[in-house]
Amino acid sequence: MTILASSLPSYLRRRARGAQSNRAGRFEPREAEAFDDGWDIPEEETLLRTEVRQEVPRSALSYNRSPDLPFDRSINPYRGCEHGCIYCFARPSHAFLNLSPGLDFETRLIARPGIAEVLERELRARSYRVAPVALGTNTDPYQPCDLRFGLMRQILQVLARCRHPVAITTKGTLILRDLDILAPMAREGLVRVGISLTTLDAGLSRKLEPRAPTPQRRLEVIRQLAGAGIPVRVMVAPVVPGLTDAELDAILSAARKAGAVAASWIALRLPAEVSPLFQEWLQTHVPDRAAKIMGRVRDMHGGRDYDPAWGRRMRGQGLWSDLIAQRFDKAVARLGLAQSLPRLRSDLFTPPEAAGDQLRLF
Repeated sequence: MTILASSLPSYLRRRARGAQSNRAGRFEPREAEAFDDGWDIPEEETLLRTEVRQEVPRSALSYNRSPDLPFDRSINPYRGCEHGCIYCFARPSHAFLNLSPGLDFETRLIARPGIAEVLERELRARSYRVAPVALGTNTDPYQPCDLRFGLMRQILQVLARCRHPVAITTKGTLILRDLDILAPMAREGLVRVGISLTTLDAGLSRKLEPRAPTPQRRLEVIRQLAGAGIPVRVMVAPVVPGLTDAELDAILSAARKAGAVAASWIALRLPAEVSPLFQEWLQTHVPDRAAKIMGRVRDMHGGRDYDPAWGRRMRGQGLWSDLIAQRFDKAVARLGLAQSLPRLRSDLFTPPEAAGDQLRLF
């Protein structure tokens, strides 16, 4: 049951969830609020559980023309994300499904079984032109439900068979399950991985990213990926001014020690419904710092909660943005981290063959 309300019924217990409410999306005509008028029969306390529905995918590849992104195509095997990161810029995408960007985003997920077969069909098209495909650009492809559905492994098997380049972004430890596919691809220059680290403070991470692996587990993922010969970039994302920015150097140092060879950073982004959800989180977890944090966020976005302009939305602008960028640049230079990884190879791609295709002689 979807409850589009700014406050939830008292009998619903939120354990390890990021959002404090199920605030209605911007496309909903009305918003309801739970209210006890004294006449209701007392409800037994109920844990808010994760529900995963299934969708038949019509397409696998999504294309973009954003100048802020280093790729023009991506694959999203899931909609919504159980990690529940309160700062997630993808939360507003749930509003297009008539679901709340709040708790619905992290409890009402959609899996897309069959997406690997659709991808194979798209890669086989005569009009297809190969370029690196990104995974994990909207929601995490290695979130907990992939243990049940295994969509990432199926996608990687298709990409590996036709030697297609891929860039993966994740917080999930499930990526280690697929080392047997990723390591051979890395040896051919076909894969790179970005691991997102927001803080090294396990307590803060538990509040910001309640169902994501702990920072130490993510560092171990970097260590094992690097040990398997897979190029790893640590993504300090997002940097929350006034909350996590002081950890920038420590995060980069820990990731470098674990084996990361490159690094990047992205400023906190609060598009659409994310801003009120994040401000609710601030008032719940760090009320004494809420005004300071939002003040710095607005300083970085021209006085607004968020500036969506290309060229500014990822880093912001102004004093705080400049200070973070300078600290980042000095740290990566000191640690010997690159700010970009070598280009992935596209010249090895061979379109997947369909049953009944004539075999190539050469």
